[in-house]
Order: sequence, then C-alpha cells, then structure tokens
Amino acid sequence: MIQDGTPSSQDPLDLTIVIPCLNEEARIVATLETAKSAMAELPYSYEILVIDDGSTDATARVVSEYAASHPEISIRLHKNVHNLGLTRSYVDGAFRGKGKYYRLVCGDNVEPKETLVAVFRQLGNADIIIPYHTVVPGKSALRLAISRVYTWAVNQLSGYTIKYYNGLAAHLRYNVMRWGPYSFGFGFQAELITRLLDEGATYIEIPVAVTTHQVKDRRDSALNLRNFLSVGHTLLEVFIRRVRKRAFPRQSRP
Repeated sequence: MIQDGTPSSQDPLDLTIVIPCLNEEARIVATLETAKSAMAELPYSYEILVIDDGSTDATARVVSEYAASHPEISIRLHKNVHNLGLTRSYVDGAFRGKGKYYRLVCGDNVEPKETLVAVFRQLGNADIIIPYHTVVPGKSALRLAISRVYTWAVNQLSGYTIKYYNGLAAHLRYNVMRWGPYSFGFGFQAELITRLLDEGATYIEIPVAVTTHQVKDRRDSALNLRNFLSVGHTLLEVFIRRVRKRAFPRQSRP
C-alpha cells in the first residue's frame, strides 16, 4: 500500500485520466474538452488515455483527429479488438497509464468541469478521493431508490459508512493495479474501494455535481441483467471478505 499521497514522486506524470468509450463518437469531443478545461485550472502534469472498447462507430477516428489537432495535450488511444467491458478496460488502463493518480471519466460527458476540478484538487490529501452526488437532475425516483439501497447494502456488508460507491473515485494508480476489482460491471468501484479500505487506505469524501442524468437504451442502461449480476457478485465478494477478515484477523504489526 502506498501511503505517500503527494503527486510527482517517481511517476512520470501526476495523473492519468482514463476514458473508456463504447460508441461515443457524438460525445467524446465534449468529454475531452471538459477534461482539458478542468486540467487547465490545476498545476498537475497529466495524460488522457482513451480506450475504445470495441466501438462500431467512428469513436476512434474522432479521438485521433482531436489528438492531432491538440498536440499540446498528451492523448493516447488504445483500441480493444472487441468489447471487454468497463471494468476490464478500467483495470487494463491502469497498467497502460503513467500517472501517480488514476481516475476514470465517462466518455458520455456526464460530469461538468467543476466536478473534475473539485476531485483533482484533493490529490495528495488521501489515497482515495471519493465523490458523492448531492443532486442528480433527471434521475428517476426508482433509480435513486435503487442507488440508496445499493449503498446501504455495501455499507452493511463491509462495515463502512461511505456515502456513495459509484461516483468514480480517484485512486493511486498502483492501488488499481495491485487490488484491481474482479467485477464485470456496475459494482466494480464498490469492490475496489472496500478492498482498499480493508488494506488500510485513507480516504476523503467530497460533494460534487453531475449534469442531467442521461436515459440510455436497455442494453447500455444500469438496469439490466448483466449489472444486477455484477451487483450480486460485488455484494458477495464484500461479504466474504468481511467474514474472512473476522475469521483470520491480521497479527498486529510492530
């Protein structure tokens, strides 16, 4: 576990922003612009790693054209041969990155610049910077209720009191490589955060804003069978880890 949270030690860059994309040709430029605008207000060196996760549209071409027209920004594009899913792209991106810190930004530009600035300003203050949403415009009452139940369940099973587990935390990149989650969908951040807390990571929580919630089609929506299975896997993994921790407590260290 790395406990020194000050950017720029032995890493080439302070921050890697990973942007996994699946058919985001219409929104990826806005996402890149948001990230660029946020980093212009911060003193960190950074790179943007875009992972095209098997898109069938022109996402990769649009990213390449944007990178060519913005040579002042370090933008790298990696294309998965076929769709591997968000979690796999997220973990693989940690191995491809160069920054000390690591943070996922969704390719559909759901976070305003102010949210990114608020999160990144906290780099160095803890191992994990956990954002939580105060208001989510456009999100249905059902989705809000499911989110609260999910957070409650993770806290009950893990023993923690985190306000929100799917707010795309900023991590030390090493920690994502070392403790990368095994979930394949919706629950991967909860699995990673609780695992890191079990390992003694420090954290802070900060309130942030999001843009209007986007209603997606059934395949991409969080309310599908794949993500429900992922949530079940996450909750089981969190529960087993807590039982194991109680059954086999670590010996106190000198």
